[in-house]
Amino acid sequence: MSFGVVMLCHTALDRAAQVARHWAQAGCPVVIHLDRRVPDRDRDRLASALADLPAVRFSARIACEWGTFSLVRATNLAATQLLDGFPDITHVLLASGACLPIRPVAELAAHLAAHPDTDFIESVTTADVGWTVGGLNQERFTLRFPFSWKKQRRLFDGYVRLQRKIGFQRRIPDGIVPHLGSQWWCLTRRSLQAILAHPDRPRHDRYFRRVWIPDESYFQTLVRTVSTKIESRSLTLCKFDFQGRPHVFYDDHLHLLRQSEAYVARKIWPQADLLYRTFLTDAAAPTRLAPNPAKINRLFAKAVERRIKGRPGLFMQSRFPTARRGGNLSAGPYGLFQGFDELFQDFHPWLTRNAGVRVHGHLFAPDRVRFADDERVYKGGLSDSASLRDYNPRSFLTNLVWNTRGETQCFHFGPGDVQDIASFIAGDPNARAFIISGAFAVPLWRSNRPFPEIRAEAARLQKIESDLIARFDHPDTKALTRIWSLAEFVENPAEPLLQLLDDLNPRGQHRPADMPQLVPLGGFGAFLQDLRNQGMHPVMMGDFPANFDNAEKNLT
Repeated sequence: MSFGVVMLCHTALDRAAQVARHWAQAGCPVVIHLDRRVPDRDRDRLASALADLPAVRFSARIACEWGTFSLVRATNLAATQLLDGFPDITHVLLASGACLPIRPVAELAAHLAAHPDTDFIESVTTADVGWTVGGLNQERFTLRFPFSWKKQRRLFDGYVRLQRKIGFQRRIPDGIVPHLGSQWWCLTRRSLQAILAHPDRPRHDRYFRRVWIPDESYFQTLVRTVSTKIESRSLTLCKFDFQGRPHVFYDDHLHLLRQSEAYVARKIWPQADLLYRTFLTDAAAPTRLAPNPAKINRLFAKAVERRIKGRPGLFMQSRFPTARRGGNLSAGPYGLFQGFDELFQDFHPWLTRNAGVRVHGHLFAPDRVRFADDERVYKGGLSDSASLRDYNPRSFLTNLVWNTRGETQCFHFGPGDVQDIASFIAGDPNARAFIISGAFAVPLWRSNRPFPEIRAEAARLQKIESDLIARFDHPDTKALTRIWSLAEFVENPAEPLLQLLDDLNPRGQHRPADMPQLVPLGGFGAFLQDLRNQGMHPVMMGDFPANFDNAEKNLT
């Protein structure tokens, strides 16, 4: 006999009975502490299920509350009974009712026999801790915590604020250097007895009774005063999410657990029949894989990242990304084109042919959504209804990109469209925005409307476009943005067109055999001068030549 097990149980007692039987039949004595709030009939049922095992015993019961000293008291009661009742054990392993041995017990016994004087307990000073959640590292040792964090949250938070405000600090007892770590440890008999029989134990217990979450600091701190050799790691695999709650292992984690170098895993889902059936039999040993803890750590780090950020572009109730957590806002790259359909006669087919993208019309037109090929309902059941789109423009766009993953979506935009989506696009790293400022005036010039109406409309659209460009030209903009004035663009259209092809498909070979045809702009310069003469100052077009005529211009 080499080690014994202390089990802290309060739920899923049928599974706890299976694990206790597994330990006992492998030669390890077990002392179970059962939460006082568990009904007596359930306690009797558990005791009856284990009555044939003399190495399984029950300690005195107390009611346990998360984050309080009651968990330490329960551990001390069970550990004292285990040490007194089984004088030949050399180590004590602390486990919960949701823990499951994932390697043969003989392997753990051999490991402990090879390290007879080593205490396996995660024990790190507060200055080196990076995993605590809730903003309480050193303060958990210098403030008082008489209220339950779970049941008396308002009193808990209010009392913490009060102590901070008045500058209250508890004095840490002499000889104590606070340490933190996992509450699941394996200590030598010598160290555990030294902690339990320490002459200053009453003083230690009084101090830790008002420490927050003392089960993560009581043994982790006191072992430093009595141990001759500490290996600061737990033999139990226990991973936590970004809120400090333990990850739960299910049947589909079997392959992962087989690669762990730990001997015990927590926290196991009670209905994980495959895990219990696999690891609580002798057949588990031959199927074990080579330990790969680095891979496991990477998987859990990725899981935490996924839980915080979600999948880019996928919005759902359980994982709704927020701006402060960063990450892409959409599922993949997409392109916004402003001014191109006003300036070119055949831009749609040219872009589709040369960039390999799906080109829509004005998705945010006021009257309806202009899907590609004039579809009324697009992939994912997206309707062309403007009212449905405008109920949540952000969700409309992210759904479009999510539903068409693997195909880059592009659409036209302009100052005449609904502008609510502009800020979202400017903040999305997946967005590619290509803007020809001032191109909105070309359709007005060709509209043959009364000039006073044209002047008023041009002034309105110019103000909207000016605000839009200010959003995309802001230092906080994350979208890839290319902005050309109309005068700058028509001077050499081929260069910006090749640039946008490179931006949309960086790995493509962009040597198009043709270029889209500019609309005839002869007389447009005189139109701009007329706007000036009528009191409207057209600034978004740049310094457009008064005598510009592209009738003979060849973009190739």
